[in-house]
Amino acid sequence: KASYFIMGGARFIATNPDVAGPKGYPACGALCAPIERITGQKPLYMGKPSPWVIRAALNKMKAHSEATVIIGDNMKTDIFAGVQAGLETILVLTGYSQMSDLKLFPYQPNHIFPAVGEVDVV
Repeated sequence: KASYFIMGGARFIATNPDVAGPKGYPACGALCAPIERITGQKPLYMGKPSPWVIRAALNKMKAHSEATVIIGDNMKTDIFAGVQAGLETILVLTGYSQMSDLKLFPYQPNHIFPAVGEVDVV
C-alpha cells in the first residue's frame, strides 16, 4: 500500500538508510528499496544519519553541539550523523562497524573504544 499512497502524492519518509543490521536482518533501507524502485521516489530519511534528528535532540535537551558526544557502533549512521551535526564522535566496536571498516570512509570517529563500558573520554 505504501507505493500506492506515495504515487498518489503522499510523502515518503523513513527512519534511516540501513540495509541490514549486524546479524543480517533486513533494516529500514532494505524495506524502502522496493518502494523506491516502484515509485521512482527516494525517501526522506529523518533518523540517523540525518543531522535533523540530532539537531532536534539537541534542541529538546537544550544542549550545544560543541558540548555533546555521540556514541555509536555504526560508521554509516551513528558516526556520520555526529560528523554532520558537528559533534564529537565515539565509535564502539561491539556492533555493526569494525576497525577494518574505517578505511572505507572519508570521515573518521574522534575516538574508538572496544566497548561502551570502556569509554573514558568526554
